[in-house]
Amino acid sequence: MRLTVGGLTWPTEGPARVALADPVVRGTVSEQPGIIPRIAAACIVPNRGNRGMNGQAGQYVAQHLDLGGGRIHVMRAGAGEELLFLHPAAGAGIWLPFHDLLAKNFDVISPDHPGFGESDRLEWIDGMEDLVYFYLDLLDALGLEAVHVVGASLGGWLGAELAVHQPSKVRSLVMVDPIGLDLPEHPVEDIFGMNPDELRASLFSDQELALRVIPPEPDLDMLMRAFKEKTSFARLAWQPFCCNPKLHLRLHRVTAPTLVLWGSDDRLVPLAHGERYRDLIDGARLEIIDDCGHAPLLEQPERTTEAIAGFHETLVGAGVC
Repeated sequence: MRLTVGGLTWPTEGPARVALADPVVRGTVSEQPGIIPRIAAACIVPNRGNRGMNGQAGQYVAQHLDLGGGRIHVMRAGAGEELLFLHPAAGAGIWLPFHDLLAKNFDVISPDHPGFGESDRLEWIDGMEDLVYFYLDLLDALGLEAVHVVGASLGGWLGAELAVHQPSKVRSLVMVDPIGLDLPEHPVEDIFGMNPDELRASLFSDQELALRVIPPEPDLDMLMRAFKEKTSFARLAWQPFCCNPKLHLRLHRVTAPTLVLWGSDDRLVPLAHGERYRDLIDGARLEIIDDCGHAPLLEQPERTTEAIAGFHETLVGAGVC
């Protein structure tokens, strides 16, 4: 049996370990819970060429699944082929302009990783491999045989690991400034030790936007959310630091058509990481997104989602997927 809410269909039956809470249809920024409206509003900036997006976030369905021993928050909107969006280490549970843009072409499924956003922390997840198997269970719970995957930073690393562990589940792979590779000669900056000023400088090219996303004087809710996400991120990426030292030996297993997108001004993760992903995944392409740092989906949502849509149009035209 399946349940349709807000034009989207959810399974109401699945493996015994899965239960579905009542879906909630959310729309404008003001309808998003907790501190999310302030963060979402910060990312809706005046349209300057391809910078930002006017208007408010579109309608989506929010749902909680009981999976793996906790409640997992999932957002969903759009129509077309299913696209799994894997968020970075911050910003979980927030429906942003780039989600709307992706949902023009895809059925976008955007979960909060366990321990991030509105999802419970699962004590048994203390590394990337655990998170990969959690997501394989999530795809099974949602009745999804194979999906297009878009992942940013931490989510890009996760997407690569999914494609390594279970190639048949990933129809195509887009990684946006992914971490995950061990390149001692090109180290990832220590995000755990950065103060807010250093974090804004490392993540964003547009410092006006950076000040809205990471305000100089965050309130208690924002501090608590940041603490939750940073501790969850540390469980996945503290040691080894932001990488799987064996991942480079396994990327040959990726069979999905792959696009690597990189912000031209990324000061957190060197471009060499994007180049190495391109070189190690058969047929992968690397494309630079100008005028943005480590978060192209926030700074250049239109350009970035246009690159993703164009990549998929090329694949369809070639009969690849």
